Amino acid sequence: MKCFFPFKDKSKSRQGNSAPELKNKSGSNSDNSAANRSTKSAGNPAPSPRSLPEMYREKQHNLTVFSFSELRHATNDFNKLLKIGEGGFGSVYKGTIGPPNGHRDPTVVAIKKLNRHGLQGHKEWLAEVQFLGIVDHPNLVKLLGYCSAEGERGIQRLLVYEYMPNRSLEDHLFHRTSAVLPWKKRLEIILGAAQGLAYLHEGLEIQVIFRDFKSSNVLLDKDFKPKLSDFGLAREGPVGDRTHVSTAVVGTYGYAAPEYVDTGHLTVKSDIYSFGVVLYEILSGRRTLERNRPTAEQKLLEWVKQYPVDSNRFSMIIDPRLRNQYSFSAARKIAKLADSCLIKNAKDRPTMGHVVEILKQALEESEEASSSANRSSEASSSKHAALTKLPHRVGITDNASRATQSPRQICFS
Repeated sequence: MKCFFPFKDKSKSRQGNSAPELKNKSGSNSDNSAANRSTKSAGNPAPSPRSLPEMYREKQHNLTVFSFSELRHATNDFNKLLKIGEGGFGSVYKGTIGPPNGHRDPTVVAIKKLNRHGLQGHKEWLAEVQFLGIVDHPNLVKLLGYCSAEGERGIQRLLVYEYMPNRSLEDHLFHRTSAVLPWKKRLEIILGAAQGLAYLHEGLEIQVIFRDFKSSNVLLDKDFKPKLSDFGLAREGPVGDRTHVSTAVVGTYGYAAPEYVDTGHLTVKSDIYSFGVVLYEILSGRRTLERNRPTAEQKLLEWVKQYPVDSNRFSMIIDPRLRNQYSFSAARKIAKLADSCLIKNAKDRPTMGHVVEILKQALEESEEASSSANRSSEASSSKHAALTKLPHRVGITDNASRATQSPRQICFS
């Protein structure tokens, strides 16, 4: 079995292999290369931002190059019983990787095995290695390593991630067999997802457009901490004087921004639109599209328009499984934020930094409302306990005294 890519710069490998030199992503536009970046004038010697491949080469040593046989062994030959997910470009398996020296406990991982056929699958693999090779944020899933090898059955491309035991936000919002996700936990998850997106948009030398933000791509670790996953469709944002990146329209129906669907022009505001859709999923407990509902309720964004945020009917969109255990004012704030993310004119949508601040405020409101409700409940319980003792005190009064008191006076004396 031989390596599929030419190798340069050494990286961690169990067999002494080295990491592939990843070039700029294929596509119609080449504005992401260092050569095509806008140059600085002689009077402004500030250096141009580094390109994605340059950033990757600096950090590629952090990734392990696995052999195909090692990953096949980790998944018991890709046993169907270990399959934990499946998408358009391949399947994901739960696996166990033993340490090279055998002195530590084995590591549980998630292994994505891409379909062997199709150029698009190869582009997805490259994108994941490129972007996850350079990012470092607690709300982004960690890529541990990869495999690219050519065998008798064709080219094998695999990715090895940290294992996320609590599946995805989608599983907990929509699958009726799952326990109901509490209001506060929903806000904590969506806030963490927003912080991950804000990092991609604003926290790197380059701007990264996620391009496929949806509830199924928000994974949850053992503590329900959210991490964005599946960077196969991610793109480097526009540079220099460019206002957008032109790409083929890909993604998931119902989440893609209308201007992107219509023109193929991609910006970070496309991610903002997708985020607005997920905010309404958080509020309603409904998918963006549900064919089994009445016609007027099938498309989530059309349905919620019937219950404007400032109307008396707004509460009709709130997930009934919450059983009124949520902050109404915080829910209004979330809905208003969602509406701002879904504005038709992309330029008028908020930044992810602004979204994060609003979500923090909504979470604080919810926590204050919860604390207030708990205090009220405790006071009510104390009052009830005191009242249950009153009849015993009344019982020791004489009949004449009891006759002169009204029931109301008896209860509250």
